[in-house]
Amino acid sequence: MNLSTDVADRIGQARCAPDAATDLPWTSFAEFFRSRFYDPRLVTRNFLTYCDDDRRLRHTYRYAEFGTLVEQTAERLHAEFGLRRGDRLATLLFNHDLTLLFYFAAWTLGLTVVPLNIEEPTDKKRYILEHSEAAAALCWQTGYEELTDLQRDLPNLRNVIAVGDGGIIERQGAGLKRSRSHRASTTGGAPGCRLEDPALIIYTSGTTGPPKGVVLTVANLLADADAIADWHGFGLTDRLMGVLPIHHVNGIVVTAVTPLYCRGSLVLNRKFKSAYFWQRIHEEAVTCVSVVPTLLEFLLEADEDITPYKLDRFGGVICGAGPLLKETAVRFEERFGVPIRHGYGLSETTCYSCFLPNDLTPEEHRRWLTGYEFPSIGLAIRHNMMSILDEGGKPLPEGTRGEICIRGRTVCAGYFKRDDANAAAFQWGWFRSGDEGFHLLDERGRPYFFISGRLKELIIRGGVNVSPLEIDEALKSHPAVKFAMALPFENRYYGEEIAAYVVPMNPAAPPSEADLLTHCRVKLPFFKQPKVILFGEDIPYTSTGKPKRLELKGRLAERLAPYRDRQFSDPRHGTQRGTP
Repeated sequence: MNLSTDVADRIGQARCAPDAATDLPWTSFAEFFRSRFYDPRLVTRNFLTYCDDDRRLRHTYRYAEFGTLVEQTAERLHAEFGLRRGDRLATLLFNHDLTLLFYFAAWTLGLTVVPLNIEEPTDKKRYILEHSEAAAALCWQTGYEELTDLQRDLPNLRNVIAVGDGGIIERQGAGLKRSRSHRASTTGGAPGCRLEDPALIIYTSGTTGPPKGVVLTVANLLADADAIADWHGFGLTDRLMGVLPIHHVNGIVVTAVTPLYCRGSLVLNRKFKSAYFWQRIHEEAVTCVSVVPTLLEFLLEADEDITPYKLDRFGGVICGAGPLLKETAVRFEERFGVPIRHGYGLSETTCYSCFLPNDLTPEEHRRWLTGYEFPSIGLAIRHNMMSILDEGGKPLPEGTRGEICIRGRTVCAGYFKRDDANAAAFQWGWFRSGDEGFHLLDERGRPYFFISGRLKELIIRGGVNVSPLEIDEALKSHPAVKFAMALPFENRYYGEEIAAYVVPMNPAAPPSEADLLTHCRVKLPFFKQPKVILFGEDIPYTSTGKPKRLELKGRLAERLAPYRDRQFSDPRHGTQRGTP
């Protein structure tokens, strides 16, 4: 990845390690791979259990067995398809044991994996394949024709490889023969591989313009896995369950890399299903699951009786990758008696950068989760530093809102072929998250961080910043509301006014707009209250459970246009003029 000197320096400063004493002991992914799959203590232990509930499939692999399959797959990718260190391998796959197999095989060869969501439209797939300069693409057999059609216009895409349950079943392309000078070793990986080799390019959904490719190195993956395992005390006897898609960093890092790092095992599900969630934790003796707040809502809605299950080894749910409402946190912990290990991170910081401590008393845990305006996302974990900075890069005092900024070993190597995005995101020796937040100190002087919203999502009403998350929470506390999202719309008097999109619990008997507006008057001051309620049926989430607030704003712009010239008044005080 060619970067200007200035941008490269900025990225290098943001990636400076705050704890040089914890250097990783390997020189490449292949060396890390050998330290796990050739460990005599692990060869007979269970590494992976894959479950597909729709087809009633369950496959289990021991460490030695899976390690051998990885080596064979790496050799085949190199020998049959000419893939070598530095090549980019796109994957259009879903949660499957083969997906994990291809990831590990690619990394032992020094390849960069470019995961795509198979549900993305064709034009976005074309953009990512072209922009990433992918040399080959792996897809499930059902997507083969779509990719071979795209291949005609993509000169870098030498091979399209279709896979099914049995492995590689079809291919289209050059099928290059192995080059002796770049021969892969089944024990040592490709020659010259390093920890700073790119392991992933994750394309993040942009609110405007094309998606940006986040470059994560092998060192990024291992450092974050080390930090996550260290924070939660994961080890040999832990079994982590994956229900999130492994085309996203949360699924990849927490589901795949962290269990291998801590020498534990993982249970990979084809997809999340409320009906099997608690049963699977019971049957597989799972100790932790990574989820997003959306899944907590689904589990609460299913309201399964979990008393028949033995959950004594289950230590709780890691939860992040989206805004957690206090009301959701309280209801989930009280209903199921399971602690929420709340944290925060981004694709650009590999995965997690901070978590609530696990050694808090129940009272302390509840206070940091629900005692303030927003749930705390906790303390920075190892390999990371976090700070709240103003628009000039200066640290802000306790309780003052600014931008959450991060530096350390988990910060990405930049955006692929996007000097403009790199220059904007890397400043003052930090990575700028684009999230607004603040920190509060505990009795020991440690900064607990809070996220109050995306800076680009903030509603600026009459010059006053309003976090949509506060409004979401107020609306969600109404018993007839299943889903709610606050949105800004253009208004002549205040620049932006506030609307809300609501999905009712019972579409046949929805609450009235007047009822919801009255409910919000009790919860929020007038300037934060939604002035218009729009009802709908679909819940706009990404595949990783993040609400599509800005996309929804654009989708509803026409319905909100009639309110542009209207001045809204507080029934209690009459028309509100000027700055609120």
